Amino acid sequence: MKTIYFILVAVLAMSFTFTACNDEDPFSTATASDDPRILDPIFPDRVNGELPVVANISRDANLTMELTVTPADYTAISWQIDGVEVQTGTSLDINLKAGTYNFKVIVSTEAGKSTYREGIVQVNPLAEDPWATEVGFERIIAPGISARLYGNNLDNVTSIIIDGISITNIVYVASEDNSYIEYEVPADLAEGEHRVILVDNENNEYGGNTVKVTYTALITSGADRTNSNREWVMTGINLDQIASLTFAGQTITEFIRQSGTEIAITCPQLDDGDYQLTGVTQGGADLQFYLDKKVVTEQTVTVSSTTVLWQGHHYVSWDLPDSSPNKTFNLIGSDVFASLKAGAVLSIHYSVAAEAAYHQLRTTTGWWNDLPDTSVIEFSTDGVKEVPLTQEVLDKIQAESGFLCVGHGYYVDLVTVQ
Repeated sequence: MKTIYFILVAVLAMSFTFTACNDEDPFSTATASDDPRILDPIFPDRVNGELPVVANISRDANLTMELTVTPADYTAISWQIDGVEVQTGTSLDINLKAGTYNFKVIVSTEAGKSTYREGIVQVNPLAEDPWATEVGFERIIAPGISARLYGNNLDNVTSIIIDGISITNIVYVASEDNSYIEYEVPADLAEGEHRVILVDNENNEYGGNTVKVTYTALITSGADRTNSNREWVMTGINLDQIASLTFAGQTITEFIRQSGTEIAITCPQLDDGDYQLTGVTQGGADLQFYLDKKVVTEQTVTVSSTTVLWQGHHYVSWDLPDSSPNKTFNLIGSDVFASLKAGAVLSIHYSVAAEAAYHQLRTTTGWWNDLPDTSVIEFSTDGVKEVPLTQEVLDKIQAESGFLCVGHGYYVDLVTVQ
């Protein structure tokens, strides 16, 4: 019996020992030399190489996130917005003005190892906020030039701030679909990408997304089409820096005229077809071209025997005041039409202004009278309007102060005659 008693006592003691061990807190087996890993949250994968949107919030809500990492005891966490550290630690809680931001969180260990997650944060304005949208190449700017910002509620904006510089000489132009503010870019603005802050008359600040300041020559219009052995005009910014152009294998260093916003050359004698255009600036950098919302260093140009009367990207809207140059398109003089012969066909290449809800094009005289045998067109896609130049049409243009394209919600991009 004593033997059984002692066995029972021993078993009972061992059970207390095991129970005490199980009640202890678990301990980590991770070490400082382990590779860091972000366990939570999981960011979406890139789509076609583009960063995913990891947060979509209103500007009155904070961007918040909690990170779970390993080895937790040996890591440092850095939260970055547009490449600038804004917070450290396992959690993020920050307020951002409206705009699109590059977001990145970096986890690094004492041993020098690191990993990261990145994506896009979209912060949306409230309905009553001043806000600047992106229409075309207006957010690529050069110091010292006049620039624009399109958007909503911009009539409340009294100044804008770019890279800490306050700009007060702004002008608001109203339109039903395409209102904008025009401002002078500071001459000493640093090259690079800068956030825009919109300031109202009560000194409230709102996000306006970003602009890119460049000192490099950039052609924005006129480089996609020309005529053989004719004057060829291209427009853009910093074009006074162009040292040479190479077109169809020929290097051109003599220009008809050159300024910060325009360069004109004589197109070489070439057969109709497509040719490549490049250029070099005085500092040895590649000339840049704005093409399909991207900046490239080579442009394909169509040489055509069709005569180009005008080329560019001119907005037209009847909503604008009479003093606005974009009330109509009137950039081809009566003297040009005086040189044309009856039987030619005028082709007006137009593109829709995506922000406009309605699109209409009319061709008239300078007195806003419709040209004979022409129609008003309404459209929702880019296209070409052809106008037969009868003698009656040509006479009416001369008698009534010239030629206009009127209507609403479109750009005139090219006018040719054949």
